Amino acid sequence: MSQLKKLASQTAVYGISSILGKTINFLLLPIYTAYLDKAALGSFTAIYAFIAFLNIVFTYGMETTYFRYATGKGLDPEKVYSQIQSLLITSSLSLGALLYFSAEPIADWLGYAGREHLFRWTAWILAIDAVMAIPYAKLRKENKAFQFAFTKLGNILLNVGFNVFFIVFCFHVWNGDILSDLKPLLDGIYRPDWGVDYILLANLLANAAMVPIVFKLAGKFRFQIDREFLAPMWHYSIPLLFMGLAGVTNEVFSRGLFEYVLPKNFYEGLSSREAGGVFGANFRLAILMNLVIQAFKYAAEPFFFNQSTDKNSPELFAKVMHAFVIFCTILMVAISVNLDWIGPLFLRSPGYLEGLFVVPALLLGYLFLGIYFNLSIWFKLTDKTKYSFYLTLLGAIVTVLVIFFLVPIWGYLGAALSTLFCYAIMSVVCYMLGQKYFPIPYQTKKDIALILLSFLLSYFGFYLDLEIGMVQFIVRNSLVIVFVLVVLWLEKDSIKQLEFYLKSRKK
Repeated sequence: MSQLKKLASQTAVYGISSILGKTINFLLLPIYTAYLDKAALGSFTAIYAFIAFLNIVFTYGMETTYFRYATGKGLDPEKVYSQIQSLLITSSLSLGALLYFSAEPIADWLGYAGREHLFRWTAWILAIDAVMAIPYAKLRKENKAFQFAFTKLGNILLNVGFNVFFIVFCFHVWNGDILSDLKPLLDGIYRPDWGVDYILLANLLANAAMVPIVFKLAGKFRFQIDREFLAPMWHYSIPLLFMGLAGVTNEVFSRGLFEYVLPKNFYEGLSSREAGGVFGANFRLAILMNLVIQAFKYAAEPFFFNQSTDKNSPELFAKVMHAFVIFCTILMVAISVNLDWIGPLFLRSPGYLEGLFVVPALLLGYLFLGIYFNLSIWFKLTDKTKYSFYLTLLGAIVTVLVIFFLVPIWGYLGAALSTLFCYAIMSVVCYMLGQKYFPIPYQTKKDIALILLSFLLSYFGFYLDLEIGMVQFIVRNSLVIVFVLVVLWLEKDSIKQLEFYLKSRKK
């Protein structure tokens, strides 16, 4: 119970910073949909899918490798940190340079001719993210949750500030709406035709500003690369590279390739790139589930490794999984039944709400991503990380098949189903393999029942249409209460045990 309490408290710290930060960042969505056209938002969706994919390549599983070798191998943690950080700095600068000098052909290939600066900035963003990955991991390993949260939140605030400055403030000054005397100062630096350009520039500036702060908090390191020392870490991390790619593959394909797979004129009045912007905007509404998963991951990964030597760890891992499923299914129902007012609140321009119906499916997809993260602990602890490659390959095949077969038929729904099917199938297969090599007594039947019931209630509440708005709000949200009551009924024995535990602590 004390271990669960510790995990919950750290998840809360990470979660508060992540939720607060991403909520602030999430407020950019109304700005994007109000100030940028759908084509610019489509470019934003595609390029950031590209960044998400390459971010995994730039770090190639070294975060998890650092946790594994700095906690459970009897090695000097400071030497592990210095070696891995030195390796990542070298590889990140090399990969970044390769991308930087290939920007022009990449821009031509992806349909951004004459805008190669987008991919040069992307190269810098990726390189900076990668060199900060291990210092961030070190803060997590040392349980410096507040320092971690402070820097992450600072990065987000800077990013939002730069976005608002370039996209809103500069636009109104240049347009003569406010502070027109400043317009001559902007004539030489402001480009009113830029959209996604300013999003990338804001990201780059915010990331660069945080580098010295993060390095200072993580502590000094000595640049050293010992090939013999790093060899086992390299072999451990490469399969994790493929596992990491699994986490973004369906996002890259569903959002990054959406405009290239969708038939022309599929949606009347929208180009394929504009339709990609609509799908990308609705995809971002599912961010609330992703926030929980990200906060959980920050706290759970070092927690799992630290508890791995405990003989009771399988039972503990099962309890963690069950608690995770309960919380996320309640969240899914609560978001889905309220999309009728959440959607218009963030999607400000006409046409975006046409894709709102895919959000519950995307929420369930993210839930399965969290489940997969829980399940994947078996091959990390048994050093059988090669299975991450097989699972990644399976997920990629599922994603590609769904995208190319269903997007031309169902459009937005086909892309959303690629997310759901990919993570669901990967979770099922990972569970089956895990029970063979590292059995964990998960409450599988209960978890499946909760997932199915929550998904049915989510879509039932979403489509429930009553004439009176307030009545509709009350009835829809009563479904959340019904689901919570079902959870309490299923967990009555666990609640009794918890009450007994609390009473015994008081004595």
